[in-house]
Amino acid sequence: MVEQKQEEKREERVVRILSKDIEGKMKLYVGLTKIKGISWGLSNAVCKKMNIDKNRKIGSLTDEEIKKIIGFVKNPSVPKHLVNRRKDFETGEDIHLVGSDLELRKEFDIKRLKKIKSYRGFRHTTELPLRGQRTRSNFRRNRRKGSGIKSKIKKERPSFAGQDKK
Repeated sequence: MVEQKQEEKREERVVRILSKDIEGKMKLYVGLTKIKGISWGLSNAVCKKMNIDKNRKIGSLTDEEIKKIIGFVKNPSVPKHLVNRRKDFETGEDIHLVGSDLELRKEFDIKRLKKIKSYRGFRHTTELPLRGQRTRSNFRRNRRKGSGIKSKIKKERPSFAGQDKK
């Protein structure tokens, strides 16, 4: 009875993994995908390599297990197709980035494309689609929210207070 209460208490807690708060009631398989840079495939690979049940609640994980998961996600030993940064531009290696590192690297890549004035960089600056989509009917700029009709200012009529009726 006491063990069940402690287990329920653990499941209600919020677990912080790689600077992301995840509810303890979530299953491990689903909860890991909430972290930026972890796909469903990588989440599945983490569960299999670490020998942890996918359906286990995140709140029931111990601190040691969380540290092991963090260590594995930072340097995963998985097939190349699960890694999100293959043949990195600077190093040429296959690496996996997670969280704020992924966002920063993506931002730097876009800045580099703009700097070298490539086609993709130009499309980024003009906020148009990069990958060959048609732009005739979609991606219209003047239909965005906030560009509504301006309210007309009412013109004041001259008052006839000073004139007397005859």
